[in-house]
Amino acid sequence: MAGTEPEPRTAPAESDAAPKLGRRALLTGGALGAGLGAVLGAGGALGIGAARRAADPPPPGAAAAAETEPSLGTGGELPGFGGESLPCHGPHQAGIVTVPAAHTLYAAYRLLAGTDADALRRMFRVLTGDIEGLTSGGAPLADPEPELAARPARLTVTVGVGPDLVERAGASRPAWLAPLPAFTRDRLSGDFDGGDLLIIVESDDLIPISHAARMLDRDLAGFVEPLWRQRGFRRARGSEGDGTTMRNLMGQVDGTVNPSPAEPDFDALVWLGSEAGWLAGGSALVLRRIRMELDTWDEVDRPGREQAVGRRLSDGAPLSAPPPPGDGGEHTPADFDAKDARGLSMIPLAAHIRRAHSTDPAERIFRRAANYDDGSEAGLLFACYQRDPLAQFVPIQRRLDEADLLNEWITHVGSAVFAILPGFRPGERIGASLLP
Repeated sequence: MAGTEPEPRTAPAESDAAPKLGRRALLTGGALGAGLGAVLGAGGALGIGAARRAADPPPPGAAAAAETEPSLGTGGELPGFGGESLPCHGPHQAGIVTVPAAHTLYAAYRLLAGTDADALRRMFRVLTGDIEGLTSGGAPLADPEPELAARPARLTVTVGVGPDLVERAGASRPAWLAPLPAFTRDRLSGDFDGGDLLIIVESDDLIPISHAARMLDRDLAGFVEPLWRQRGFRRARGSEGDGTTMRNLMGQVDGTVNPSPAEPDFDALVWLGSEAGWLAGGSALVLRRIRMELDTWDEVDRPGREQAVGRRLSDGAPLSAPPPPGDGGEHTPADFDAKDARGLSMIPLAAHIRRAHSTDPAERIFRRAANYDDGSEAGLLFACYQRDPLAQFVPIQRRLDEADLLNEWITHVGSAVFAILPGFRPGERIGASLLP
């Protein structure tokens, strides 16, 4: 949560050495012995987690494992959901097109005053080791509770950066890496806005998420301080068939019209290319905290709720689709010209799906939403990835801001934009393109 600015703390220098080889000394590289230094190599880019596992043979098929294909983690003692690990290496970070997990944590941080470019390099080295260890099930070096990391349950860790961090790194900042333009219906509290560093942790189990968050907080303490934290959830794994679209807390099928990584134009919508320089292979993330007014929503009858969204509650099909069994379900294309027997539009003019729809295929975004309920309020953590939020997300949100029947029951209370770093390969440090 945002709060009073604490007394600035200086990030540890690269050459600092503690009297004892504690976790901080081991991870920041200041007191590494010759043996571990040889494993890390001259540049020190190889992550600690990878160094720990260097002598272990890789699991069968690991080299060919796709991001969305789970494999048994090297640290998992038992097969099954809990023992599965996902690769963290590749041209793009895991956790973006990876099959969404049951639980999500968004943790934003603010840079300490003394965190300069050299300190950022050390920080990203720490992150690299943590990501490799936590996601593999092998645990990072000096993990005080390695048993909690042994069953990652498809854990992914995704890293994003804000405009101030890019500035301290001395890199060029894309125009879209800034607060979004103001929308008339926004009621941003400041409690869930902005940030310099974003860590997204996903897993099918809350234990590895809690352990990962504590490890990351501890290891990043010399570079950043916590700013805000948001937890989201979807259906538990196995409660529905694979590929089933999630439902939000309003009961609506949420995210039906979403580009697929298998579509030929997906890369052009989501991944930044060589023109983005240090961000090539990365993406732009917009995260919106949308509070739902569920008490008043519950007072609306079923037809009214369906008309507000433009889809049937039962199966998510657009209101223009014929009733079952003659329809194609939620993936039936919406017919915005369809009329009922009275000559009225079957999908109301201000229905959510009509206002969100665009005839420009380049205006699409890749959604990855989760529900939240913190006891005081509930709603949706709306996350979307794209190349340029100003060209993709903002036009959609402006139409919704102007006229959307759902606006009666939703309020945008948090907003943040981050540059999601490119992926990294074994032996590399995440953020290397930002800070060579």
